[in-house]
Amino acid sequence: MKNIVVLTGAGISAESGLKTFRGSNGLWEGHDVMEVATPEGFKRNPELVLEFYNQRRRQLLTVEPNSAHIALADLESHFNVNIVTQNVDDLHERAGSSNVLHLHGELLKARSVNSENEILDCKNDILLGDTCVNGYQLRPHIVWFGEAVPLLDKAIEITKNADYLIIIGTSMQVYPAASLIDFVKPSTLIFFIDPKPALANKNNVTVIADTAVNGVPTLVASLIDK
Repeated sequence: MKNIVVLTGAGISAESGLKTFRGSNGLWEGHDVMEVATPEGFKRNPELVLEFYNQRRRQLLTVEPNSAHIALADLESHFNVNIVTQNVDDLHERAGSSNVLHLHGELLKARSVNSENEILDCKNDILLGDTCVNGYQLRPHIVWFGEAVPLLDKAIEITKNADYLIIIGTSMQVYPAASLIDFVKPSTLIFFIDPKPALANKNNVTVIADTAVNGVPTLVASLIDK
C-alpha cells in the first residue's frame, strides 16, 4: 500500500469557518501576535492569553469538518495516510482521519506550565488558577512563537516515506513546517492545492489552484481511481 503524507495549513480550516491568523500587520483578531502567542506574552498577561484561546476553543466547537477533511479521511481505505497539520483544531479527527500529527499543538488540550508532557483533554475555558494535579497553572497546549516544535523530527520521518505528498491551504512560509517538502524522496509526487499557490508546476509538482473544498475531493477521487 502506497504512503500518502498530507501537509495542511490554515486554509483548509478557514473553509469550515474558523478564523485564522492572516495578514502581514502582526495582528490576530485585533491582538498583537506577540502578546497572545509567545511565552513572554503569557508571562506578562496570562488572563489575556487564556481568554484569547478560550474564544478560539469556543468557536472551534461551533464548526464542522468540510468536504476536504472528509475526502482525506476517505483516502485511508486505499492508502496508508498520515496527516501532518499546522492547525490546532480537531477537524481532521472529527472527519475520520486516524493518523494526525499536530505540529503546533492542539486547542482541545491543556498542559502544565511546568511540563510540556503533562497534557490534559480540554473542551472548556482555562482560567487563571486552574491547575494540574501537581498544582501548576494550566496553559493551552499550543506551540507558541519562540518555542521548540517537539514533533518536528517525527514529521520529518513520516515525510521521508511519502510516495505522494499533498500540500493544502498553506503559504509555505511558516517554518519549520514549510521545510518538510525538502525531505521527500526524489520520486515522490507532490500536489499543491491552494487558491493562490506559492509553488509552481515543475517535474514532480502538480499545482491545483483551487480551494480545498473543491480541489481535495477531485484529487482524492483521481488517486483512488488510479
